[in-house]
Amino acid sequence: MTERRPNEGLKRLLAEAGWTLGQLATAVNRAGGEAAVAVRSDKSNVSKWLGGHTPVEKVRPLILEALSRRLGRQVTHAEAGLPVPHGLPSPSSTVEGLVDLGRADMDPSRRSVLGAGLYSVALTIPGWPDVIGRAEAVKKGKGLRIGFGEVDMVVQMTEKVSELDDQFGGRTARPLAASFLVNTVAPCLRADAPEDVRKAMLSAASDLCYLTGYMAVDEGLHGLAQKYYLKALELAGAAEDHLTYCTTLRGMSVQAVDLGHGRRAMELADSAAVASPKAGPRMLAFLTGQQAHAAAQEGDRTTAMRRIREAEAAMDRAESRGKPLGSYDPAALNYHIAQVRYELGDIHGSIEALQESNRLRFAVYRRGNVRMRALLAERQLQVGHLEEAVKTWHEALDDYPLVHSGRADERMANMRRLIRPHLRHPGAAELYDRARQMKPGRS
Repeated sequence: MTERRPNEGLKRLLAEAGWTLGQLATAVNRAGGEAAVAVRSDKSNVSKWLGGHTPVEKVRPLILEALSRRLGRQVTHAEAGLPVPHGLPSPSSTVEGLVDLGRADMDPSRRSVLGAGLYSVALTIPGWPDVIGRAEAVKKGKGLRIGFGEVDMVVQMTEKVSELDDQFGGRTARPLAASFLVNTVAPCLRADAPEDVRKAMLSAASDLCYLTGYMAVDEGLHGLAQKYYLKALELAGAAEDHLTYCTTLRGMSVQAVDLGHGRRAMELADSAAVASPKAGPRMLAFLTGQQAHAAAQEGDRTTAMRRIREAEAAMDRAESRGKPLGSYDPAALNYHIAQVRYELGDIHGSIEALQESNRLRFAVYRRGNVRMRALLAERQLQVGHLEEAVKTWHEALDDYPLVHSGRADERMANMRRLIRPHLRHPGAAELYDRARQMKPGRS
């Protein structure tokens, strides 16, 4: 019988993290919850791992992620004394990697695997100097030559997919985007083209890749979203497209702050701002609003208030110029104001800002309307305004059947949980019965 050897690597990492056995178990369970991996570790499990028992395969990446988050750096299998997986894919070129990613996303049989993909706080994010000009990753093909007509096709398709996402949610629109990336965009990226056309196509592909990642976030597929975001950064660098590069970093910050990783969200938002030193007023509002939210989540009141004032001033300057950047408009700014106030303890002020955000949001943003109304209702209930909360939740339910969104489903699950203790109230009981008939996870 082979004698088990204590896992000295894991022991050193646990000491470096300053964690007890129970704290590591809790962090592993949290990482598993984000990745939809059923795991219930406790300190007895951690004790066994330290004593030489090898954790089951599905738990190993969760251990690495938990420690990476705590230590602020990437922790490897070898460093943690865990078996190194065999057959890891080698890094592929930008286009080949995009095709592999999109094909996996298109395959219904792979959906459970994609859903279990782990969000990594310690993921290495390439800086602008690291991605700029990496055009050698995009190889020219033979027999196909493209022009600005093909670029315009990708741009228009991205706009249409974005509209579908706004109205019906990421679960509806993302499979269409993944298929288009594989079957149409990738061949265009391999085609012969003049330099200006080639860069324009790279930029258009980057924008679509960012949107696809954003839709994966909406479905709750956070590990998949990160993969799309990284591809968007690579493509933006090859295109020398500062705008999409910064927009993607900002999107990654939004993902991090929504998952409760405030420090990482601040780093990403700050990186986006640094990479865009000559941003126009709307882009500046877009970036500083996110910096404010991340700072507030970290409890940095001074920075949060300074950034939100900068965002308000920038939006005032931007309103008379040009069209909105994506959906960043006064409604989006008021959402950031609401989040900053809430994180800093001003719930009533947060409610006022959310009400203003909902008043200003266009009807075409149906998915956003459902989520924001539900969020407003949660905070109205938090301050004891039950009847107002019920009314707001009913407004959210009006549009909910048309939206296929993991984040909207989550808000409605929260509603059923929060309203259950108030079922003696007739209005609350009516709301609960109505909501119970609308089950999440519709295809």
